[in-house]
Amino acid sequence: MKKRSLQGIRYAGCSMLLLGGMAQAQNIPDAGPPASGQLESLQKELAEQARQLDAMKRALADQEATIRALRTTVDNETLARKRGMQGTGVTGGNAATNAAAAGAAASATQINNTAQQGVQAQQAPIAAPPPDNTVQGQAAQPGEAAGVEEPVGRPPERETRPPEIAPIFDQPGVLTPAGKIVVEPSFQYGYSSSDRVALVGYTVIPAVLIGLVDVRQVKTSTYVGAMAFRYGLTKRLEIEAKVPYVHTSSDTVSREVFTGTAVDNVFNSSGSGLGDVEATLRYQLNYGNEKMPFFIGWLRYKSNTGRDPFEVVTDCVTRCVSNTTGTGLPLGMPTGTGFQAIQPGVTWLLPTDPAVFFGTFSYLHNFARDNISRTVLNGEKEFLGKISPGDIFQFNFGMGLSLNEHASFSIGYDQSIIWPTKQNGQTVPGSVRITQGTLLVGYSYRFNNRYTLNLSVGAGLTRDTPDLTVTVRLPITF
Repeated sequence: MKKRSLQGIRYAGCSMLLLGGMAQAQNIPDAGPPASGQLESLQKELAEQARQLDAMKRALADQEATIRALRTTVDNETLARKRGMQGTGVTGGNAATNAAAAGAAASATQINNTAQQGVQAQQAPIAAPPPDNTVQGQAAQPGEAAGVEEPVGRPPERETRPPEIAPIFDQPGVLTPAGKIVVEPSFQYGYSSSDRVALVGYTVIPAVLIGLVDVRQVKTSTYVGAMAFRYGLTKRLEIEAKVPYVHTSSDTVSREVFTGTAVDNVFNSSGSGLGDVEATLRYQLNYGNEKMPFFIGWLRYKSNTGRDPFEVVTDCVTRCVSNTTGTGLPLGMPTGTGFQAIQPGVTWLLPTDPAVFFGTFSYLHNFARDNISRTVLNGEKEFLGKISPGDIFQFNFGMGLSLNEHASFSIGYDQSIIWPTKQNGQTVPGSVRITQGTLLVGYSYRFNNRYTLNLSVGAGLTRDTPDLTVTVRLPITF
């Protein structure tokens, strides 16, 4: 339709020039042939009008080229920037088309004006021809209006948060939005069992032992209820505080050393109280995509607010005069480690639709304590000196898969390498490097924008790892 309009304009201009020539022919008097001077003036005016007509044709060709360029070069991004022009009520595509049509209409008007001027010039030869300063000016102004990209609306904000996953590790990788508060109650159940066989004596020949055998089976159950509070300081920075409450019970099946009895004894102990309060600061280092992972750096501080192992009373073995056959086990269970620690780490997340790959590298440093002593059964103190727990290097990795808009599934592996504990600068006898490996499976269900239920189950893969860990989290966003 636009091409037909342009051709119609062109034909209208030519028709006007023809009618102008015919009118001029009618106005020529029949008295005789025109004078030579008048004929030369008319020829010059016709030549000038021919030049102006050529200029009009070139302007029409430029307008057609502009329309073709607009049809082929306007992409989705340009349309998005032009969409919803304020105060005009038209879209960007319509604005460009209307501008081009306005330029063509201006050219048609100029052709009509030029034709009328030619007729008037023939009727009044002394009139000076109008300057050719309106063709490009009128056509350029609408063209400039069509080419200028004015911001008429705000584009959608880019998603900068890491993708949502079902958290299966202690350090979640999704940051809290700025100004939002997340309250996360959680409950964790852990169960571990270990068997120990100690041979006290000497062998005369292989498989013949002279002495005593100490066999112990230790079964420990841990219940941890915690309340975590997270607050988004900015889009890329959040702070978290976690307050746990711990209940631990331990059952030890053993035969006391130095007694030679064949009867198994059961030794029970338990403890409840406030655990070690933690504080964590997380910062998103970059804006990731499908080719570059999101990197989140974090720093966790763990206090020693819980009851440490040196505060509980120990059933003595060597210090108690009246009970030289004690078990050496604590009469109560601690609720904390007894040492302050700091743990820096980096978490990464790589979204690759429909899965999200994630992992963490961290290093936990325990601060040593000096002048430590423990309490034995009869109230005496046994001085231990300076204790330096071993540091822990931890890494994990996993994959999250979204099942639908509400449910997601995660699977991962977590491993910790614990270095030996030192006492007064020397490695404690029996303390060796320990490796703990856990296979974790997690599920997440999002009820709405405020409530999400997370469940994770961990299975120990080494003898030093808890056999079973079940964690339930319910983050609530305010």
